[in-house]
Amino acid sequence: MQAREFYTSNIQKGKIEISRLKKVLIQFSMLRLAIFLAIIGLSYLFRSSIGAVTLIIASGITLFLLFVSKFTDAKNQREYYNRYVRINEIELRVLQGDIAGLKTGKQFIFENHYYNQDIDLFDEGSLFQHICRSETVNGERILAKWLNSNNIQDIEKKQSVVHELSNKADWRQHYQITASLIDKNASISSNPNALKKEHSIDWIKKYHPFVPTIFRFVPYFFSALSIAWITIYFLDLLAGKYLFYWFLLGLAITGKYVKKITVLFNSASQMQETFGQYSKLLEAIEKESFTCDSLKNHQEKIKTEGANASALLRNYTKAIDQLGQRNNLLLAFPFNGFLLWDLMSAYRVEKWLVDFKETVECWFEVVEFFDAANSMGNYAFNNADYIYPKLSINTSTLKATQLGHPLLLKDKVVPNDIDINTEEFFIITGANMAGKSTFLRTVALNIVMANCGLPVSAKEFFYRPIKLISSMRTSDSLQNDESYFFSELKRLKFIVDNIKTDEYLIILDEILKGTNSKDKAEGSKKFIEKLVNSKSTGIIATHDLSLCVLSDEFTEVKNHYFDAEIIDDELHFDYQFKDGVCQNMNASFLLKKMDIV
Repeated sequence: MQAREFYTSNIQKGKIEISRLKKVLIQFSMLRLAIFLAIIGLSYLFRSSIGAVTLIIASGITLFLLFVSKFTDAKNQREYYNRYVRINEIELRVLQGDIAGLKTGKQFIFENHYYNQDIDLFDEGSLFQHICRSETVNGERILAKWLNSNNIQDIEKKQSVVHELSNKADWRQHYQITASLIDKNASISSNPNALKKEHSIDWIKKYHPFVPTIFRFVPYFFSALSIAWITIYFLDLLAGKYLFYWFLLGLAITGKYVKKITVLFNSASQMQETFGQYSKLLEAIEKESFTCDSLKNHQEKIKTEGANASALLRNYTKAIDQLGQRNNLLLAFPFNGFLLWDLMSAYRVEKWLVDFKETVECWFEVVEFFDAANSMGNYAFNNADYIYPKLSINTSTLKATQLGHPLLLKDKVVPNDIDINTEEFFIITGANMAGKSTFLRTVALNIVMANCGLPVSAKEFFYRPIKLISSMRTSDSLQNDESYFFSELKRLKFIVDNIKTDEYLIILDEILKGTNSKDKAEGSKKFIEKLVNSKSTGIIATHDLSLCVLSDEFTEVKNHYFDAEIIDDELHFDYQFKDGVCQNMNASFLLKKMDIV
């Protein structure tokens, strides 16, 4: 099923479920009211019989609580389908080119990166904004890390992950909704001081148990004796004062550790929401069947002997719930006096912390890996007409036909072919607005996508995996007291230093703009000569036609251009990548056309 049809169908299905659940909620509300009124009516009718009234109230409360639980489940289902409809509506908008309101990843742009300030990788209208559907904070960070990584290893393994997840659209959406509900539950958590996952893991790793191991058995032995003493007491075989002394003994034993138990409960309960919610995502991973090795390997990481990771996390939250009974004043004293409840529960919590302190971080990392990978699978699903790059076995660094810009509306894309061999350097000239910079970003973005295992916008795409480095959007820095020209020199120095130790595809756009024309031409020529002599592969866009003579000196240098024509006193662009040197410039024409001169 194509993406548009899939999302449209899901929206209709979700709205039907929301309508059905709305009726169910009304029914449960009416049933709860009916039960409440029935309890009052029947209790009044049988008021002369205490036993009957007790039975009516007990039965009524049981039914009432049952329908409260059913009502809560139906309400949660309605919230699930509300989000189900919402994410499918968002994807329909994305297919139409509307990505407003989606995460931009602006926080992942930083100085001295190889390319992320130059190629619309982050910020408004960026590739990240098109891709990211991650709902966990770390899932978002992992996705950004992949895009920023410049990692050219295991391309085919990365592709297999993206391809498999792209075909699991229903599972991906369930995972995304479950993760989004985690955020919702955390925001309305009864515990406003809930610890973040990172702090939780750090606390677990550093935690030192205080409950003696003997209390693995003592509470059960003590409880059995308590039941025996209570039974003997009700058989009038034991004086009440001795039962009371036994009760005080239980309180004394528990009281010795009460301060430490309180600290443990306060800290552990802060993680309860987070752990309980992550267990749902672990369960989704555990239940799914994967075929590619990378996904199966991540799935294996959350398997433990005897139980699934999701079940173990739920056991932790149950243990905290059990310890939480200490806050119930009606139960705290009898439970601790006769059952040593706090010590029994604290031991369970501590044993869990000791047993799984080395594995819980791994479980969370798996959850966040899938959260990030699902975003890439979603992008591939939305762009089924894109292709997965094939690794080149010849001298080509990149050979692509009908290569398109992945951020433009598809009906606006003008595709081009490119074939650049290793150690070749392209000089691209052309008129203003003819498409030089757009073409550079087209190449750069598709290379980054290919290195991440994503499909690319092309009919054919053969490439030798290569790292990317660029200089396209240098700016001055008032904070560092740097001029534009000095900032640009630093950027070019950054490139020169890096190509000494590794191989890169170099993308440059109009370098040395911060100096005069003659100085710029001489400096640019020398810089390109240095790059060519270093056996580098790259592309530079420039308005300086004098650089084109380098093709006469170096066989590695090839001239290409984008053209503009003036027809009937109007500019026309075909945005086609051509061989040769541009002969038509348009700055003077535009100045006159806009009445500037």
